[in-house]
Amino acid sequence: MLLRAYGIGIFPMSHSADDPDIFWVEPRRRAILPLDALHVSRSLRKTIRADRFRVTADRAFAQVVQGCAAITGDRQDTWINEPIFEACRRLHAMGHAHSIECWEGDELVGGLYGISLGRAFFGESMFSRRTDASKVALAWLVARLKAGGFALLDCQFMTDHLASMGAREISGRAYSALLAPAVAESVPGLPDVGAGDFSALDGLAAPSVPGFLPDGLPSPDAFTVSGPVSGQLIVQLLTQTS
Repeated sequence: MLLRAYGIGIFPMSHSADDPDIFWVEPRRRAILPLDALHVSRSLRKTIRADRFRVTADRAFAQVVQGCAAITGDRQDTWINEPIFEACRRLHAMGHAHSIECWEGDELVGGLYGISLGRAFFGESMFSRRTDASKVALAWLVARLKAGGFALLDCQFMTDHLASMGAREISGRAYSALLAPAVAESVPGLPDVGAGDFSALDGLAAPSVPGFLPDGLPSPDAFTVSGPVSGQLIVQLLTQTS
C-alpha cells in the first residue's frame, strides 16, 4: 500500500513520534531536485574530494532513520512514528528503501534515507551532526541516482537547505507529469523495481547507463564494495553534465 501511495504522489506522516496514527500528504507545491542541477559549492567540492567523511550506502539504515527522528535543539518532535519506522524497515528489506551514511571513524555523523520505486527516488529525511555531512550525503545520493538511471528525485517540501542545493518547487500537476513515466510499470508488479538501480556505485557491475564513466577514469572493475568510490569520482560524476 505504501509503495502504491508513493506511485501516485502521496506519502505518510505522523503528528508526533508518540502518535500511533498516520495521515497521507499530497502537497500542492512539490520540491524536486533535478539530477543535473545539483549545486555543489566550491567548499563542498573540496570537502567531497578530500573524503572528509567515509560515505556508505545501506550499511546503517535503521540508525539513519533514528538520526533523522532524533530530538535536537531545533526540533522537539518528529513526524516519524513507530508504524512509519517499521514500514520503512520492511521496505529496506525489500530493496525499496535506502540510506546514505556519513561517518567519522566509527561514528555516524550524518545521512539521509528515502524510498525508490522504478526510476523515482523519494527523499524522506536527512540529518547532520557535523558541518556539511548532510550536504555530502545528498551529493552522493545524486551521483548514485544519476549512475543508476533514475529520472526523478522528489524532495517533498522545499527548505532553505534544499534550495541552496538546487531544489526547485513545481506544481502538483507538473510533478504528476514527471512521476508517471518515472514509476511506469513499477506499481502493478510490485516488488519489481524497474529500471532504476540504486546500487550502481556498489560493486559496479558495468552500469547500463550510457556514458556513466567519464573519460580517463578507471574501469568498473576498479571499484568494489570493500573499496569505496572516491570523492573525486563523485565530484566528476556530478559535474559531468551540470
